[in-house]
Amino acid sequence: MSYPPTSNEREEYEEHELLNAEMAHNAGPSDADLRAEEAEREDLMRRYEDFSTVDWIQDSLLERTVQSKGPTNPFIARLDRIDGLFGRAWRLVRRALEEGESWVVVTLVGITIGISAAIISIITTWLSDMKLGYCTTGWWLTQKYCCLEITEEFESCAEWRKWGSIFPLGWIAYILWAAIFSFSAAFLVKNFAPYAAGSGISEIKCILGGFIIKGFLSVETFFIKGLTLPLAIASGLSVGKEGPSVHVACSIGNSVARLFSRYDRSHLKMREIVTASSAAGVAVAFGSPIGGVLFSIEEMNQTFSNRTMWRSFVCALVATFTLASMDPFRTGKLVLFQVSYDRDWHYFEIPAYILIGIFGGLYGAFVIKFNLQVAAFRRKHLANHGISEAVTLAVITAFVGYMNRFLRMDMTESLSLLFRECEGGGDHEGLCQTSSQWRMVNSLLIATVIRTGLVIISYGCKVPAGIFVPSMAVGATFGRMIGILVKAMHTSYPEAPWFAACAPDAPCITPGTYAFLGAAAALGGVTRITVTVVVIMFELTGALTYLLPTMIVALVTKAVSDQFGGGGIADQMIRLNGYPFLEKEDKEDTTDKAFIEPIANVMKKDIVVMAATGVPLQQIGEMVQSTSYQGFPVVKSDSDRTIIGFVRKNELRYALDKARRTRNLSPNALCKFQHTPPLTQDKETSDNHLQRPDIVIPGRTGSIFRSPSMGVGNFSRRESGVEAEEVDFGEYVDEIPLTVSPKMPLEIVLQLFRRMGPRVILVSDQGKLVGLVTVKDVLRHEVVEHHRHTRLTSANSTANSPLQTRNPYSHSRDLSTSTAGNGWDLGFGLSGNSRETEINGGNGNGFEIVLEEGFAWLRIQGSRIYNILHENIRQRAPGSGGSGGYRNNENVNFDLNDE
Repeated sequence: MSYPPTSNEREEYEEHELLNAEMAHNAGPSDADLRAEEAEREDLMRRYEDFSTVDWIQDSLLERTVQSKGPTNPFIARLDRIDGLFGRAWRLVRRALEEGESWVVVTLVGITIGISAAIISIITTWLSDMKLGYCTTGWWLTQKYCCLEITEEFESCAEWRKWGSIFPLGWIAYILWAAIFSFSAAFLVKNFAPYAAGSGISEIKCILGGFIIKGFLSVETFFIKGLTLPLAIASGLSVGKEGPSVHVACSIGNSVARLFSRYDRSHLKMREIVTASSAAGVAVAFGSPIGGVLFSIEEMNQTFSNRTMWRSFVCALVATFTLASMDPFRTGKLVLFQVSYDRDWHYFEIPAYILIGIFGGLYGAFVIKFNLQVAAFRRKHLANHGISEAVTLAVITAFVGYMNRFLRMDMTESLSLLFRECEGGGDHEGLCQTSSQWRMVNSLLIATVIRTGLVIISYGCKVPAGIFVPSMAVGATFGRMIGILVKAMHTSYPEAPWFAACAPDAPCITPGTYAFLGAAAALGGVTRITVTVVVIMFELTGALTYLLPTMIVALVTKAVSDQFGGGGIADQMIRLNGYPFLEKEDKEDTTDKAFIEPIANVMKKDIVVMAATGVPLQQIGEMVQSTSYQGFPVVKSDSDRTIIGFVRKNELRYALDKARRTRNLSPNALCKFQHTPPLTQDKETSDNHLQRPDIVIPGRTGSIFRSPSMGVGNFSRRESGVEAEEVDFGEYVDEIPLTVSPKMPLEIVLQLFRRMGPRVILVSDQGKLVGLVTVKDVLRHEVVEHHRHTRLTSANSTANSPLQTRNPYSHSRDLSTSTAGNGWDLGFGLSGNSRETEINGGNGNGFEIVLEEGFAWLRIQGSRIYNILHENIRQRAPGSGGSGGYRNNENVNFDLNDE
């Protein structure tokens, strides 16, 4: 086709199908509804256009080409040409340095990650203690260092002063410090590094998948996130530091690797470093180097090679060793909640383990479902109020959490306490006493419920926020509660047959192990990972005896979680945010028709092409400047669409700049894409194949050629005084692009994108170009199909349900929401993309509707109360004609009751 395109609707067929599906079941919508639907549909179609992609095939070829050229430094190139013993020795040394450069980079990254993790841990502990009191001997000391002479852990310390000896004073100070810390964190994030908010794991998964998010792994993001992470944790928000630690580690890896030109120019090598950094981030967060490597394999990188595994292993090892050398907690342990169990478990405890696993699966499904709806509500109503939201959440958390002993303390300290055996100093405030066991059960149950709600509303706010440790804290309180109940059963009925395996003179039940297993269940439920969780928990305990119970709990949790589908919280946030990301092959639904239909239904048909017979040079410049395409297919002519190849935009831009600097080239020159270099066995010519291709002006001796004696940027020209009317960019054409047939199933094309990583795939019918497809097209098509399916389901359910006609909100929501939001089973019965589409639609369902209506009710009531009070004050003022306070109070009460 000619340029520019005649149609601006590049996805006209998908939009037409979507519009027909909606209008067939929703007759007679208002103009406002149609405008809202149109805006929603446009957002749905364009949401993947804000990201650029990496062509892994081209990047790999470019890296090999650069390596084959040899050194660009003339002094090093001269040394390489030296013969004899000195020359061979120099080449061996240089090869060893090149091979060892990657290990030097990995080592530097690991050391930096370990140091930053230690500093963050120290600052977090100090700020957390500051909310409770201060040290009289030194304000910079934590409570532990201030009371080093105290032998008993919970003994009172004279050097440590609490904020006020009276109850309200300490409570008020606790809330004020929480507000100050949360405000500082949110303010720094909003004004200096917006990408520092949240966890960051979802975005890193997309980056490793080949999508570029500029600035996400920058030095500024690293510094701001490393500074605000201790503030966010110390504020008491139900957020963790493990997810943000992965983001901080990947930012360190990216920043350090950018200092080396070999990594700065290659996306492929940078992906290895970022993957290794993510493994090191998990390793220092949990004190689990092997678990970190498995996390990077299972959760982060889809194309994991042995070389990447070795990089990750070394980086995690170096980071963990650095953290252990610094010993930030002065306990000889890598994390505060690291424990060891030497008591065996019994087979009669397996039903309790299964119960804990079921809780983990249900907890993960519950948190993921409602957190996504809170995130949609936050995006719709609180997008410009990030600081106020963070401060409000911190104040609410401190206000409620101060009343509960397990919510008041730091989450890592709470985990450390709940994991302990009663004989190992874990009897805190009667936690292990039989006389207070029911009081502890009530406190643990309340802590479980409240923290679950706090995790739902806190994860995703505009501060560094993780979900790993908060989920572990929820699971630990629930597991400890189950452990106390099982121990109470053994105490009450010691002669029961199922307790026959217990020794008569030794403790039989260890409630701390139940807390440990509950933490593993909750972590597995919210992340949907199994092997990594088992290994992390095993490395935390160091006991092989509880490896089998941990595997049982992880298996039950996974089985329950899979009943709801959709993947973990990271995958769900990717869908919610609209990040273009191809899931792993084992996550796709093979029964979905969207995967078995031909690629002809997905490809772009209205595309811009380059004719090999000639395109005006000025027109090519306009195409490069005015289009957002990353390349253009090359065909024989406008009438003959036989595929010649594919020319990339960056190569074309380079060729244009070079052509414009050429003398005796007509401004109206015609650019062709036909030149093919001759095949030769000459070594010098074959070496030149690997260099950047040159521009050829056919039919004249004044063509540009590269002089072997000159540098890369120097050219020798033979001028003839006659302007050239043609220029050939054929050397820049990729003559072997990846092509598929229009009948190729979408599932096979998805596998090509996953395994080979191309940026674009051409669709040809008997050698003729009929379209092209990119990763964004595939993802956009999946979203549209799920969106259409959801709307059809919603329309059918609305038509068949008499209750919906009586719903006062149905007129504004039925066009875009599914009945999945009104029922638990339906909400999780659909696939993940459909639920994401419902949330992205902005109309809400379920918990989001409750939040929206509550927000609207509070706004109306606040305005009403303000008007009444204002009228009351005006009537009380002199000369206002008011009739006294009693009458006004009656009016206030009447208005509120009427409302």
